[in-house]
Amino acid sequence: MSSMTTSILSRPIHPTGLWAWLTTIDHKRIGILYGVTAFIMFLSGGIEAMYIRLQLAAPEQELVSPEIYSQLFTMHGTTMIFLAIMPMGAAFFNYLIPLQIGARDVAFPRLNAFSYWTFLGGAVMLKSSWFLGGAPNAGWFGYAPITSSAYNPGHGIDFWILSLQILGIASLAAAFNFIVTIINLRAPGMSLMRMPIFTWMTFVTSILLILAFPVITVALIEVMFDRFFGTNFFNVGAGGQPLLWQHLFWVFGHPEVYILILPALGIIAEVIPTFSKKPLFGYPVVVLSGVVIGFMGWMVWSHHMFTVGLGPVANSVFAVTTMAIAVPTGVKIFNYIATMWKGSISLTTSMLYAIGFIFLFVIGGLSGVMHSSAASDAQQQDTYFIVAHLHYVLFGGSIMALGSGIYYWFPKMTGRLMDEKLGKLNFLLVFIGMNVTFFPMHFLGLDGMPRRIYTYDSDMGWNLWNAVSSVGYLILALGVLILIVNIIWSVLSGEKADGDPWDARTLEWSMSSPPPEYNFEHIPIVHGIDPYWEQKREGLSTVPISGGSGDDDSHGIHLPQPSYWPLLASLGLFVSGYGLVYLSSSIGLVVSIIGAAITMVAVYAWSFEPVNDPDEGEGH
Repeated sequence: MSSMTTSILSRPIHPTGLWAWLTTIDHKRIGILYGVTAFIMFLSGGIEAMYIRLQLAAPEQELVSPEIYSQLFTMHGTTMIFLAIMPMGAAFFNYLIPLQIGARDVAFPRLNAFSYWTFLGGAVMLKSSWFLGGAPNAGWFGYAPITSSAYNPGHGIDFWILSLQILGIASLAAAFNFIVTIINLRAPGMSLMRMPIFTWMTFVTSILLILAFPVITVALIEVMFDRFFGTNFFNVGAGGQPLLWQHLFWVFGHPEVYILILPALGIIAEVIPTFSKKPLFGYPVVVLSGVVIGFMGWMVWSHHMFTVGLGPVANSVFAVTTMAIAVPTGVKIFNYIATMWKGSISLTTSMLYAIGFIFLFVIGGLSGVMHSSAASDAQQQDTYFIVAHLHYVLFGGSIMALGSGIYYWFPKMTGRLMDEKLGKLNFLLVFIGMNVTFFPMHFLGLDGMPRRIYTYDSDMGWNLWNAVSSVGYLILALGVLILIVNIIWSVLSGEKADGDPWDARTLEWSMSSPPPEYNFEHIPIVHGIDPYWEQKREGLSTVPISGGSGDDDSHGIHLPQPSYWPLLASLGLFVSGYGLVYLSSSIGLVVSIIGAAITMVAVYAWSFEPVNDPDEGEGH
């Protein structure tokens, strides 16, 4: 049976052009696909934010209707968290982790491809809701009972539920893959305490994903059952409890914050030592603090719920844990500053973004500690003060770090250097725009402006700061536009980069830019925390410099071959998701069954796909 299957369902052999990208299982190409898709989603989320800021730029505006505003608000938050920041981090995971640990690919290359295509399907499904009757409108947190069919009879919430479920499958597949890769495929001599910090943060993030996503999955299933089958998990009138949703969501939601920020902290830990020309200060402490953040992230969720009446004991416990989690976070910041201290600092665009990250993330962290006090939180809760805090942590934190990573690893990914003049202009505009946009929101929040409001009266005293915030958005948007111009120009005609343009420290810089398909001609042997730096400084020969992409015919290196089954398996989930949205109709049931069948057939064929290269006799 298996031989018949493999003969009929043969894999593509050395595809080219678009087919090569559709069937790729190369971690580097998948990383690029993740990055490009996430950046496009980031731009779409920025457009949604533009309408929000234009609507609030002046009192009593009518640019969009209240319903469209709620949809914009929901889609902006969901897009930026699940479709932009998370997959942008995944782009770096995919591209860099095998290179940093001395491996030729991830442990499960086809599962890696499945993860990307599933993410793409979930993203397209969510965004398509704009054109299929209306986007979700209950906020990116989807509080019950607003998500119930009684208050939300359209399909917007259904799109939100099912797209997040599909995105969760993608995240779990990636997380298991990276955990196995990091544990099993490290180069000889690379003990856990010799791994790059970015690899460590990827490892902790992957564990958080595996533990956190099942929680939100259960919560979403309960909402789906309430909507589709008339159950009453969150219906007070039938004995349900809306607060159950809040607990489940924030049990997932606060580890999710660290899923977003830990990769950023890992990027900064790679960039600052390189451009300070110093080893990272306190490597073991930085590792430990990342692990502690991952552990303590589960102990703080109820600070989002200080105002729901949990009682003084619960409020006091979560106040203390929220204050305590600032300690390991602060430790990381102090280590990064200590690394720069008396270093030979090069103010490249990547380094400027890293320094900007420290400045903005500290502001966001300090406002977060303010929320740890139940008394002050009672005033700040559900005001624009929360919006300011969130954006200083996620934009000033995650996105600034991702910007640093883009400028740092762009030469490795493309073989071209980004333009530093455009880069510094881009950083300056983004940094100024970020602060002009979000810092006034602290004042708006303390002055009582609620979150999620569609408009406001002119006599409320909020006119000036809302206008300033909207001007800040325009500055920020101009900065992002400069980044787009820089990326396109650099890809087309940027200065060519050698393998190590920054005089960096980790193994990915020991090879050509971009790396060859096989990564390492010989698996390196590692002797310390910064193996490539040590090789360069001490003349070690045990970390070989990889050859260029044209040398691969003589190596006899086996690589897994492309496959279209991950794409088809993901396509089935995508089709089935659409069917479930319209489950109330008979055609919806049929479509969902067809989608499930496509996935089952693809997984079956995938399982019988030969491991060996179909033309391994050619020595590739």
